[in-house]
Amino acid sequence: MRLENLDTSNGPDLRVWLTDAPVKEGTAGWRVFDDGEYVSLGRLKGNKGSQNYVLPDDVDPARYTSVSIWCDRFDVSFGAAELARV
Repeated sequence: MRLENLDTSNGPDLRVWLTDAPVKEGTAGWRVFDDGEYVSLGRLKGNKGSQNYVLPDDVDPARYTSVSIWCDRFDVSFGAAELARV
């Protein structure tokens, strides 16, 4: 998976998650991504720029609809986007 032109604030213990949760605007979207199915792709490599993440072999990307930058320490999303199928 590729994140293009990411620009988010830095934070503690940030992870990249694929999720089946819908993206919601504002504070309504802060805590929804751990309510359903999700898979962690690992630590966020940086809070600015483009970066790639390898999907584990047993992950079917068609099962997920969004990506979240998730803060494990505070259980809150730092940002999210609908997945684009290429």
